[in-house]
Amino acid sequence: MLKTKIIHPTIMEALGRSGHFAQVVIADGNLPVGAMTGPNSTTVHLNFRPGLLDALTVLEGILEVCPIQGAIVMEKPAEANAFIHNAYKILLGDVTWDEIERWAFYDKIRESATTLIIQTGEQRRFANLILTVGVVKMAEESDF
Repeated sequence: MLKTKIIHPTIMEALGRSGHFAQVVIADGNLPVGAMTGPNSTTVHLNFRPGLLDALTVLEGILEVCPIQGAIVMEKPAEANAFIHNAYKILLGDVTWDEIERWAFYDKIRESATTLIIQTGEQRRFANLILTVGVVKMAEESDF
């Protein structure tokens, strides 16, 4: 049996084949994921109804399963708010952070490095997040 709290079989399979530098996308409920799929991506729909399974809950789960070294969000217009970005930064801690233009963000999702797209019921604007998978740090070898 699995010891992790994350038990979704498709998510676990996709994360299991996501090596260093693979991209995992946490999508809000409005991202047209059907138009975003890349050649190596698997899409999981967790958007049962608006607001049910939010992006922060999914991010917390992903962080329990695999290391993350970077995050990318879409630039927001100056007049808009993206409070969720601050919540992402708190959960992610010390990772590289980047904001890119909307169409470049969409193109980034379509790259062959994207292995998993998880569509949530998140309703906050600018909640889409691209994560870059890091490496599992091995215990240091002993001198014995």
